[in-house]
Amino acid sequence: MDFKIQRRVLEEAKIFLQDRSTVREVAKKVSVSKSTIHKDFVEKLPLINNDIYEEVSALLNYNKNVRHIRGGEATKKVFEKRQAKNPLILDENNGQLSL
Repeated sequence: MDFKIQRRVLEEAKIFLQDRSTVREVAKKVSVSKSTIHKDFVEKLPLINNDIYEEVSALLNYNKNVRHIRGGEATKKVFEKRQAKNPLILDENNGQLSL
């Protein structure tokens, strides 16, 4: 494997583990696709450094297990943002919603 690729994979893993970030965040930081990051972690990293691979694999599994929570948080933020722009106010007199 080319030295430049090995260096890139190790740098990606370092960012991933230090920041405890997601594959998407690492991909943005190093300007490659999510697919490339995932392939680097799953296929190339075990050949380079198995100890780091085990740490990365554990964090990948953790991220996979909590992604439904992160998705719910993102959806909540979207609705809160919409609510802030166009709040619905409950009319205290007759219990009707008004803009």
